[in-house]
Amino acid sequence: MQGDNHRMRLLCLMRVFQQETDDTHGLTLKEILSQLEHWGLTVERKTIYTDLETLRSFGLDIIAEKKGRSVYYHLGNREFELAELKLLVDSVQSSRFITEKKSHELIRKLEGFASRYGARELHRQLSVPGRIKTMNESIYYNVDRLHQAIDHKVQVRFRYYQWNAKKKMELRRDGGFYEISPWELIWADEKYYLVGYDAEAGILKHFRVDKMLEIELLKAKRDGRQVYKAEREGYQTRLFGMYGGSTETVCLECENHLAGAMIDRFGKNVWMHRVDESHFAVHVEVAVSPQFIGWVLAFGRSVRVTGPDSVVELLRETGRGIQDMYGL
Repeated sequence: MQGDNHRMRLLCLMRVFQQETDDTHGLTLKEILSQLEHWGLTVERKTIYTDLETLRSFGLDIIAEKKGRSVYYHLGNREFELAELKLLVDSVQSSRFITEKKSHELIRKLEGFASRYGARELHRQLSVPGRIKTMNESIYYNVDRLHQAIDHKVQVRFRYYQWNAKKKMELRRDGGFYEISPWELIWADEKYYLVGYDAEAGILKHFRVDKMLEIELLKAKRDGRQVYKAEREGYQTRLFGMYGGSTETVCLECENHLAGAMIDRFGKNVWMHRVDESHFAVHVEVAVSPQFIGWVLAFGRSVRVTGPDSVVELLRETGRGIQDMYGL
């Protein structure tokens, strides 16, 4: 039918502009007609002019440029600029939580937003030293399933595993299920974590999404709103390496050159005050864990914990333990 032919012609013409043209590659009217012939469409020149105006009215930025005696047509503004697509490709390639297989699939889909010339530029390998891609293919869908649970305000159940010294997956709780009220997903240390309320323990907990198995949405509505509201402020900032521990307000005395490091870690609103010409102090609420202790020790003599006494003593014990281990 004539109407069907017209719709098909417009769709093919749009595809030609999307795939075969960009800011540096245009097509003459003759070349456009030739492209349409590949789709089995024979079109008159005057019809193409009408179709071009229709596509422009639809929102396609079709530009005509005269070069010498010929006029070249190309697609101008696109849904994504090539620089934006390159940034997205780099993000996919560098992401640890996306498997190699899913990375290739996503990049192929992103190429569809560029011309075939631009797609070639997306075939590049970002060098990320030491990058290890996740082996858990299901994480791609785990994230989506957990977002659904959060959106629908329902509880979830799942199994949770860890790796043992034999490099084997080992289920926690002897393979038993966790039932958690999910409140948010956070991105930290290049991993996704679920933050949820554990009604049995009466506290907020977090779980690595790539270690969650058999996620199931339950009919029961989530609970723990009050605990979540009380704990959510600064939850991620308090944790080091996403490891929990008793929460303490710790005073750190730092050399002045570490002001940027403290702001990067605790945010611009962290309370800082001058100690002397060379030092300042910060008071921060943190989960005191071995990871926090390691973070402090990594600064050497440039950072000193001055309180509370329990944390100072923990650092002393850690120092004595390291000395004993290495016979110092």
